[in-house]
Amino acid sequence: MEQRPGRVGEFVDAQGLSAPVHARRIELRDGVPVVTDGPYPETQEVLAGYTIVECDSFDRATEIAARLAGTPHPKDTELAHEWYVDVRPIMEGYGDLEA
Repeated sequence: MEQRPGRVGEFVDAQGLSAPVHARRIELRDGVPVVTDGPYPETQEVLAGYTIVECDSFDRATEIAARLAGTPHPKDTELAHEWYVDVRPIMEGYGDLEA
């Protein structure tokens, strides 16, 4: 990958996640935790993994995501639609809830 000035050190972390069949959903009902094993039939989209970058702007994060959207998917995976990447800032505190 080409190194450009000001771009070193943006990558923080990336992990793939296990299949939805291994998921558990925990929700509170009347203050009591209720655990449901996956997969969930109402789920149309699945978070397959995540990548965290720390960069100067949301636009730069979008540039990086555009490159990630072109990465190959796991072998023998049948995709219902094109591969895509969502970009979302990480909340740093309670104040980020006001938006």
